[in-house]
Amino acid sequence: MIIVDSKLAERAKDRNPLKVGIFGAGAMSRGFVNQIIRYTPGMKVAAVCNRTISKARDMLRASGVPDDQMVEAATADAIDRIIEAGKIALVEDPIAMTKSGRLEVGIEATGHVEYGAKITVAAIDNGLPLVLMNAEMDSTIGPLLYDRARKAGVIITGCDGDQPGVEMNLHRFVESIGLKPLICGNIKGLQDHYRTPATQAAFAKEWDQSVHMVTSFADGTKVSFEQAIVANATGMKVAKRGMLGIEHRGHIDEMVDMYDIDQVRELGGIVEYALGTAPGPGVYVFAEAQDDIQKHYLKYGKLGDGPIYSFYVPYHLMVFEVPLSAARVGLLNDTVIASKAGPEVDVIAIAKTDLKAGQTLDGIGGFYAYGVCENYETVRSDNLLPMGISEGCILKNDVRKDAAISYDDVILPKDSLAVKLRQEQDKMFPITR
Repeated sequence: MIIVDSKLAERAKDRNPLKVGIFGAGAMSRGFVNQIIRYTPGMKVAAVCNRTISKARDMLRASGVPDDQMVEAATADAIDRIIEAGKIALVEDPIAMTKSGRLEVGIEATGHVEYGAKITVAAIDNGLPLVLMNAEMDSTIGPLLYDRARKAGVIITGCDGDQPGVEMNLHRFVESIGLKPLICGNIKGLQDHYRTPATQAAFAKEWDQSVHMVTSFADGTKVSFEQAIVANATGMKVAKRGMLGIEHRGHIDEMVDMYDIDQVRELGGIVEYALGTAPGPGVYVFAEAQDDIQKHYLKYGKLGDGPIYSFYVPYHLMVFEVPLSAARVGLLNDTVIASKAGPEVDVIAIAKTDLKAGQTLDGIGGFYAYGVCENYETVRSDNLLPMGISEGCILKNDVRKDAAISYDDVILPKDSLAVKLRQEQDKMFPITR
């Protein structure tokens, strides 16, 4: 944090703010755009891309931007002229925005797999560093996209503030002090696989969020996407399909003895979630000391007798921290969280109710399926359908409630970039049976 805010202060002093382009004008964008405009010296919202320009305009107005400072643009050249004039470009075409020569970092905040894939591919092709607030896309095709980005010399990364980024920051800290992380966890207050847009409609309206998004929070799909990202970034696995999800109504420190550590070590570490545990909604990393001297000083630091030690962050301040990610990327070339190599954990589609042949799956946060974590080797060997490409799939077979849906059960949607990229990723990262 000291390095990031010092670098931003330098940009502010030089009157050369880091120029950020925003993809999406939804609930999360409204929060971090307000943070950048009002409270982040040395950074500027230079362009906003949204399928509905009026929504982007309203978002900026809410943060105090006058109408005469917003100008619509349809081409990269027009975007650059508006930015050079010190105004904010409003853009419908995301591809054109990735071609801007004046933007230094993009933030993709759509939460949509297909649309996010188009933006990310274009950003890599056009050399625009990109911060992702799209766990759904990241966990589905992230390993392929990160591989492409590295080869192209472009930084693509997850973000601070969301649980995966907070977990990765904590994981990096624990490793930096010489301990061995064994469990990376996410603290949740609720999980009910059978929640639907009907049950979550009132909550979505209260918080002005997408009903499908908040349904994915409640039915366990979102935490599965988040933990798959962490697994792919750390090389960890899951102990079982769906994770263990231990329910504990006490403090996270009390859970250090609740896991089979021999199993965890054998798997090379696991990703997890704890249900109903304090402090929520935070994250945790359980780690082990590597010698008796470390154990001595950990006990001196009031972390207990070991052999497993609890580290946690009691919050994740989503919109407040995302600008820091843009600064880390744009000013320090630092990656927050990205797939380490190939995929380790995937998120598969499970029937939320009895499904009939001929039905069309309604995707993430819908009525028909929820997502759970499974180790990549099993996903591939059992030919299971990734949740992130389930939307628009037509069922060929009946599928009973709580059964995993396989590729054999569906007809994939035609002309889907996300499906194409997922197929390419599967070829890139085969398994040996």
